[in-house]
Formats: sequence, C-alpha cells, structure tokens
Amino acid sequence: MSTRILLWPFTALWSLLGLVLRLTGRVLAAIMGLAFMIIGISLTFLVVAAPVGIPLIILGFLLMIRSIF
Repeated sequence: MSTRILLWPFTALWSLLGLVLRLTGRVLAAIMGLAFMIIGISLTFLVVAAPVGIPLIILGFLLMIRSIF
C-alpha cells in the first residue's frame, strides 16, 4: 500500500504524458518534447531559473521517450 502512494507521482506524470501523446500525436509530441528540453536547458543556464528549467528538461525527455515507445 505505501509503495503505491510513493509511486503515485510517477504514474500520474506518465499518464499525463500519455494523454498529451493521444491528443497531439507522436510526431508533434516528440517536437514538443524537444522544445521543452531546449527551453529547459536555456533556463538552466540562468541560475535563478534553474528550478524551473530542470523539471522542463525532465518533462521534455519523458515526452520524447513516450512518443518513441
């Protein structure tokens, strides 16, 4: 039971990525993932915006992985 609670954020994120993939299609989802990664990397270069940039990089990477598989 406690394992389900601990893993809930990851399953929720994966389900959200699946919803985006169904709504936009695979190619557009891969392009969006690449754009999120580029924006995240550019925000990470600014030290103040790094807390926003790092999750964008992760979201973009997961979106690209989800669009491939």
